[in-house]
Amino acid sequence: MASLAQADWEDRRAGVEEIALLPDLSEAEAVLLELANLFGGSIQTSPSESEQPKGATSTQNPEAHTSSLEAKYRALLEQIPAVVFMVYLDRGISEAYVSPQIEESLGYSRDEWLEDPIRWYEHIHPDDKQRWSLEAAGMFLSGKPLRSSYRVVARDGHVIWFHCDAKMMRRPDGQPWFIHGVAFDISDLKHTEEALHQERNVVSAILDTVGALVVVLDPEGRITRFNRACELTTGYSLEEVRGKRIWDFFLVPEEVERFKSIFSQLSADLLPEDYQSYWVTRHGTKRLIAWSSTMLPGNNGTPNYIIATGIDITEREQLEKALLNISSREQRRIGQDLHDGLGQHLTGIAFMAKVHEAKLTEKCVAEASDAAKIVRLVNEAIHKTRELARGLLPVVSDAHGLMSALQLWAAEVEDIFGISCRFDCEPAVLIYDDAMATHLYHIAQEAVNNALKHGHACKILIRLTAENERGMLVVSDDGGGIGEIRGNSHGMGLHIMNYRAGMIGGTLEVAPEPPRGTTVTCIFPLKAGR
Repeated sequence: MASLAQADWEDRRAGVEEIALLPDLSEAEAVLLELANLFGGSIQTSPSESEQPKGATSTQNPEAHTSSLEAKYRALLEQIPAVVFMVYLDRGISEAYVSPQIEESLGYSRDEWLEDPIRWYEHIHPDDKQRWSLEAAGMFLSGKPLRSSYRVVARDGHVIWFHCDAKMMRRPDGQPWFIHGVAFDISDLKHTEEALHQERNVVSAILDTVGALVVVLDPEGRITRFNRACELTTGYSLEEVRGKRIWDFFLVPEEVERFKSIFSQLSADLLPEDYQSYWVTRHGTKRLIAWSSTMLPGNNGTPNYIIATGIDITEREQLEKALLNISSREQRRIGQDLHDGLGQHLTGIAFMAKVHEAKLTEKCVAEASDAAKIVRLVNEAIHKTRELARGLLPVVSDAHGLMSALQLWAAEVEDIFGISCRFDCEPAVLIYDDAMATHLYHIAQEAVNNALKHGHACKILIRLTAENERGMLVVSDDGGGIGEIRGNSHGMGLHIMNYRAGMIGGTLEVAPEPPRGTTVTCIFPLKAGR
């Protein structure tokens, strides 16, 4: 009977080598059932030591050699926190082994577990039984090790996850000999994995439903996560951008170096302030994104991931620009109306009142003094009207308007505050864009006000220069330094200066001026003259 079993195993192995595929379910079940019958039949095929030929040693008898080792190993195996098992394919139940952890794990004693050859199969979870059958039959037929995780139902009905590593050993002649393996209880690991999976699903759902853009970068700047909002904004899917460096794919060329500098600061755990950058979409359009970033450190403190969240502010920026342009236009209109309308009207009244005063004086009428008083009041009204008009319309519509306005502003500051305030512009810088000239004037005005209010400066220099189609407005002072100004950075002054610089396509930088003081620099593009 043993020879028939061995011949059958040889035929099955040859068949596997021919098709090189796992068996289907019906064949797998047939193989397992045959093995169970073989195991349960207590077949003894190996000769006993008394039947061995004279001169034979334990080395020539692998069964005897294995038996001598089992006693030494069992004590060690029973200390392992896992179910260890060994089954001889040509022996009966009495030769099988399973460690006592089987009772602790599943509630069955070793004798109970071994008395039924198919008990293990019966207790495999129904959802895993078909897969386990195919894997186990594949091991029996091909001899490949079995490494699998599956669920087993314990005696009390609760489910345990096992990770099983099993291998079928063969005799020197290639015939199946025995199976040994170990099964680890990985229920806690599986429960943790399930909890993490559920948490990951929740996080993924949140990331894909929020309106903000969320990008996760590795330490090399490669995209590892790209939420739904990013896909809708850019027109690219996660699979298209995964593994690509963000500055090679989305950023406009002129912003690449600045972004790399910000990325380096993030990698060094030096969080920069919020920043803005343009992203180029699949269709070539540019979207302005306001970013806020943070670093997720690894175990050794080095950056593991960089997480950036952004809001598409393109439409908001366009609306703000439109509102500011409308506001500027209205200010200019009101200023022009005050200067050319009300101012001229008051000037006419003053002239008529002056004529009337002269007539009354010639006639020596007592009311002549009242007429003189009226002339004085009208002239004061004209002066106040011009001041209001100049406040609303600081830069006249002329290429020299900015230079004239800054020169006048420096003189007023010097006169009112009693400090040194000088305007320097050599050679002349012509600004043909009235809106740009107005924004530059207000930037200079705010910088001077900051130097006076926060820095308590005694000397202020306003410089306007141009080179290579780019202009530069610089306001430097000898006040308390940049720390005093930044201490008040939560106000609107610096934000408005930055915004105005962005409105004209320029950049603003606030830096210390050694040995003390502050320098505000606005670099802007010069447009061709009319």
